[in-house]
Amino acid sequence: MFPRRLIYAAISISGAACFVLFGYEFIRSVSSSLFIEAYGAENLPRGMVAVPPSMIVMLYFYGRLLSWLGATRALAITSLFSAILILGCYAALSRGMSFAAAIIYVFREAYIVIVIEQFWSFVNSVLTTEQAKRINGPFCAVASMGSFLGGTLVSKLATVLGTKALLLFTAGSLVPTAALGVLAYKFGGEPKPSAEETGGKLGHIGIRTLLRSRYLIFIGVLIISTQIVSTVLDLRFNALAEMERPDTDLRTAFFGSVYGNLGLAAGILQLVAVPLALRFIALRYIHLTIPIVHFVSSLVLTVSPSLRTGTAAYVTFKALDYSLFRAGKELFYMPLSYDSRYRAKQVIDSFGYRFSKGGSAGVLELVRLGVGTIAGVAYSITAMVVAALWAPIAFGLVRMYQKLEKVEKSGGTTSETL
Repeated sequence: MFPRRLIYAAISISGAACFVLFGYEFIRSVSSSLFIEAYGAENLPRGMVAVPPSMIVMLYFYGRLLSWLGATRALAITSLFSAILILGCYAALSRGMSFAAAIIYVFREAYIVIVIEQFWSFVNSVLTTEQAKRINGPFCAVASMGSFLGGTLVSKLATVLGTKALLLFTAGSLVPTAALGVLAYKFGGEPKPSAEETGGKLGHIGIRTLLRSRYLIFIGVLIISTQIVSTVLDLRFNALAEMERPDTDLRTAFFGSVYGNLGLAAGILQLVAVPLALRFIALRYIHLTIPIVHFVSSLVLTVSPSLRTGTAAYVTFKALDYSLFRAGKELFYMPLSYDSRYRAKQVIDSFGYRFSKGGSAGVLELVRLGVGTIAGVAYSITAMVVAALWAPIAFGLVRMYQKLEKVEKSGGTTSETL
């Protein structure tokens, strides 16, 4: 079922994902806490608005690297560049330059998706659909163990070393990330574009590939809806944390504990629920159940707002997003071309994720400027409304995927213009 080279490749890419998510837990907790200290939780939407422009710059940089040097070197360079920039922000923060808190908050949103989506592009390119249904869950689980370990260490070290020093763990983690990513390509082989796609002939970023495919646009719309839910739950969670955890280092430790437990919960789901669900439950039921769960958790937060219910709603979203939703969503890309998997996927899953977050945060900021203060309950009600819209979008996308899968199994050429 699995050739030895693919087993080694899977171990290597899982290790790379584990290291990058281990380091991400440090920067996620640190950046949120430092931004709140410098600018207040009410200004988090302003930080989120700055993310999409930074994503455009990084996506162009990544697209050019992919065209010039190929997937292996693009992964190594983006990982090491991220480490260098994080070290630079640490140095600036150590010298009292508070603006670096905003830079690190924005950059953390960009670098992690650029690197992680390259891992998934590799997985989606070297595995068959049946292999992916067996390996996606364990792959995610190994990665989540990095999140769990990172979050646990943050909760223990924040008050000992201080918040800023934890950025060094993030920078250091990106070195083995790059090394293991390169090793995975050595074992699995570097996927090659078609003659039509070579050298970025259809565009370095992948926008042209995206816009000519109704199917890819549907995936993008799905991502937008999920990230609106994520954004409002994130903002509500951070606002409640600011009120109940005013001390910076204690708040960082709290964030670390939450994200560590999130990694553990996601890991359990990935090891147990994902392999069973992908093999025995129809994909449409998986994608329909997830927004229903978020509707219910947001309803509970609306009726009984507290840090506990806010944390529960946020962690529930992230745990499902990192496990069932992620593993099921990645199957959508498997029948598609190189540019769809390596370029358009980055536009959707990197820029789309962050544009949705930044865009919805921008709308909330405009509303806040107009009315002064947004009631906390408005965030959870927004999550409920968008979760209700999410379900029919997912159902339509699954039907399109099933058509592509049938064509692929029959030996025909898949069309991405469904």
